[in-house]
Amino acid sequence: MTTSYNRRIKSVCDYIHEHLEEDLSLERLSSVAAFSKYHFHRQFQHYTGISVARFISMQRLKRASYQLVFHRESRVLEIALDAGFDSPEAFSRAFKRAFDQTPSQFRRNPKWEPWHKEYQFKTKGVTKEMKVQIQKFDGCRVAVLEHKGPAESLNHSVASFIEWRKTSQLSPVSLSETYGVPHNDPNAVEPDEFRFDICGVVQEPVPENPQGVITKEIPSGRCAVLRHLGSRDHLDEKIYYLYRDWLPESGHELRDFPVYFRYLNFYPEVPENELVTDIYLPLLD
Repeated sequence: MTTSYNRRIKSVCDYIHEHLEEDLSLERLSSVAAFSKYHFHRQFQHYTGISVARFISMQRLKRASYQLVFHRESRVLEIALDAGFDSPEAFSRAFKRAFDQTPSQFRRNPKWEPWHKEYQFKTKGVTKEMKVQIQKFDGCRVAVLEHKGPAESLNHSVASFIEWRKTSQLSPVSLSETYGVPHNDPNAVEPDEFRFDICGVVQEPVPENPQGVITKEIPSGRCAVLRHLGSRDHLDEKIYYLYRDWLPESGHELRDFPVYFRYLNFYPEVPENELVTDIYLPLLD
């Protein structure tokens, strides 16, 4: 019964992600969950830890946050309307209440660290069979921006890498694969010790540039590959599964290179529940 309830609440969360710009009434969402509307809000709060109204509001503001920083061509008015607000003023008040910055202030200088604290709630997971495949990775040259510091500030480095991609045109996101390489576990090191390479495939070495992007290689070799669907906030459970459960039973040995990710699409271009990320665990041949 618990797993069934988890699935029903997850279906509502997915529905919310896919229909953020629409009217998400209690009647509509309780119908998606197949719960009585008189009990739905209590069930939702029990399984997510927050009310359905707050969940919707925070997901709309989360998408707006990414649009403000990574879609600078979009006007604040357009983002406000897309988030379901009638005016930029109402949007600004709600945004400032949530993040202690107005949308314009966040666009100029986003404070990602306190922003992340507002999104610590997690829905209870639904256990699924995890299908691991062994694949040969051919290796590639990548442009790399080396992030150093708390994981919560990673989006600052992402913004710099996007700026480099746009100005250099050496690794356009529409034509070049994008990877991420964590050199350590942010849950196991001090925040200032966290290291993460933001990578885009390039054909030639990267010339000197203001953003400090350099050239590296992701080496060829066999990898265990596990696909993750949905929010990248929840990659940890798949990574821990690979190390803790799959690897000891597989008979394989690890190669001397970190686990890494290939990002097949990006938020907010697609709803968060539609994100696709392949996790690569390098193995000895």
